Amino acid sequence: MEDGAVYNETTEPQAKPPCRPFGCTLRHLWGWRLPTKALQAILSLLAVICEEIVEDCITCSGLYFFEFISCSAFLLSLLILCVYCTDVYETFGEVKVQTV
Repeated sequence: MEDGAVYNETTEPQAKPPCRPFGCTLRHLWGWRLPTKALQAILSLLAVICEEIVEDCITCSGLYFFEFISCSAFLLSLLILCVYCTDVYETFGEVKVQTV
């Protein structure tokens, strides 16, 4: 009898981690929060696109400020969606994510 045969019969196989595409999970962003964050990302992207359509302006400082704010909102909402809907949340831990 081989030594490995005894151990193979008594040991349990390792549990495989759940197969999720790109590590996506909705465990941390559920209920009304996910549609709200998705709507925020869509509306801020729409604001960036609408701002780019403007060709001429008399005083462009307000338009540049609007562009900065809408682009920042789009990027930050995408970051929040990526952190809360992937394995990044569990990798860094709840305390670090909430601190950032």
